[in-house]
Amino acid sequence: MRFTQLLIPTTKEAPSDAVLPSHIYLTRAGYIQSIGSGLYNFLPLGKRVLDNVRQVAKEELDKAGCQEVDLAFVTPASLWEESGRFEKYGKELLRFKDRKNNDFVLGPTHEEMMVNLVRQTVKSYKQLPINLYQIKTKFRDEIRPRFGLMRGREFLMKDGYSFAASEEDMKGDFDLMEQTYSRIFERLGLDYRIVEADSGAIGGSGSKEFMVIADSGEDTIVICDSCDYGANIEAAQRAVVCTEAEEPEISMSSKFKTEGVKTIEALSAFFHVDPYYLVKTVAMKALYDEGESKIVLFALRGSDKLEETKACNAVGANELTEASEEELLSEGLVPGFMGPHALPEGSTIVYDEGLREGKSLICGANETDYHFVGFDLRGVEAAYHDLVAVQAGDGCPRCSGKLKHTKGIEVGHIFQLGTQYSAPLHAEFLDENGKSKPFVMGTYGIGISRLLAAIIEQHHDDKGCIWTKASAPFAVHIIVSNIKKEEEREAGEKLYETLQSKGVQVLLDDRKERFGFKMKDFELIGIPLAVVIGRNLTEGKVEIVTRDGLVKEEIEAAEIVNEVLRRL
Repeated sequence: MRFTQLLIPTTKEAPSDAVLPSHIYLTRAGYIQSIGSGLYNFLPLGKRVLDNVRQVAKEELDKAGCQEVDLAFVTPASLWEESGRFEKYGKELLRFKDRKNNDFVLGPTHEEMMVNLVRQTVKSYKQLPINLYQIKTKFRDEIRPRFGLMRGREFLMKDGYSFAASEEDMKGDFDLMEQTYSRIFERLGLDYRIVEADSGAIGGSGSKEFMVIADSGEDTIVICDSCDYGANIEAAQRAVVCTEAEEPEISMSSKFKTEGVKTIEALSAFFHVDPYYLVKTVAMKALYDEGESKIVLFALRGSDKLEETKACNAVGANELTEASEEELLSEGLVPGFMGPHALPEGSTIVYDEGLREGKSLICGANETDYHFVGFDLRGVEAAYHDLVAVQAGDGCPRCSGKLKHTKGIEVGHIFQLGTQYSAPLHAEFLDENGKSKPFVMGTYGIGISRLLAAIIEQHHDDKGCIWTKASAPFAVHIIVSNIKKEEEREAGEKLYETLQSKGVQVLLDDRKERFGFKMKDFELIGIPLAVVIGRNLTEGKVEIVTRDGLVKEEIEAAEIVNEVLRRL
């Protein structure tokens, strides 16, 4: 393709709302164009990269035995009502009515639609397992779209769904998709980690995320410094925590006056004890379907922090919000002095696993200016869940290493769904005994358009994009230094035609612009390799520039074709 024939509206100015390198450079280099909050057009360069990323994913998925379909973007709301997600998904699900007053949604994901397809077409265990996928536009009405392609409302996504006759077969599909996704991200040249994750609104019993390591990532992930353990902060676990701090000497359990002492720090200083032996009680308002809500207490050691996603999952809520002081008082709870001791009748409390069998504890007495000393959980039956946010320096749950926090961009997510969707949607098959059973499912997603942003977040410098070989819009960028010089122009044209004849994707910069201007566009656009045809041509030499690092080398003009092919 010739630069003079291609729409590449490069600019010097970044969008006013752009803060991430990917948003800045993809817009400045003419890959994308904003048309509204979280909505983007893909221009010719952007479409080429999008197609390249899509093709890598398709090749690996097809190789793994997956079958591509294309489902309707508009989804009948009745399917979402059948699965129970119509209310639970929240305001990100865009709902609308057609002219006949029928309810529809714009699909942010297609579990219900795919289940509906399979329940109508697959009837016997002999047709299983089967793995269907699509690469299709999705819409999620984000409350605060930002960061360009990283968090848009409309996006291109690969979503796949496996259907199996047994849990064992489903887990086999899950493992196969983990391997397949790994090959996709490796081919795209990404540094990534596979981490344990929370299943969120999709649901299921187990999930893993594929995180591209980047300082600009929205997600905090926890990784081990000694093994391959990794987890999203929302699902991270740690080794059992012990303390060398001295246990409080408590002769008998009793209330103790603690006037004005309301924080863990103040309480630790007041009793001269380590926060490990204090009980932190956090009150939250849990929101459920159909407007139902209730106040829930979460108890954990004073040395720990509550992880809200874990807490939300522990009580099966759609969301947790802060409870007001008035709401707490109406429940008989005393802000600043709440605790698991002497709770009002009917209160709901969940304990962190770290408190199981705990003793010699100090907690709120549910009375103004009083704490209870000597709280004991030994032998007490209660609801226990992992509620703690893992901190840097905590022990790894798999080895003797230490955990640390880093940032990541989620580009893929795989879930073990089981029968969560097939059972309520009555998607069933006949097993070898002629008995009807629900399909055992897995679901697997990749953010195809988000990958463009992720690649640039990981591969850029202060001049612009640096595309990896598999993702680049062109493999080679030929720059004719002075198009007015016949010898340089002819050499550029000849190289362009020769490389094209050998199947190489080439961009020829044939513009009547200054050399410096052309080089700045090369640096901004980020094609992996450039060939500069300039004044050294009179000596039989041209220059190769590697975009990553801007390394320049002189090459004999007669050898340039072979050298380019060798590097590609």
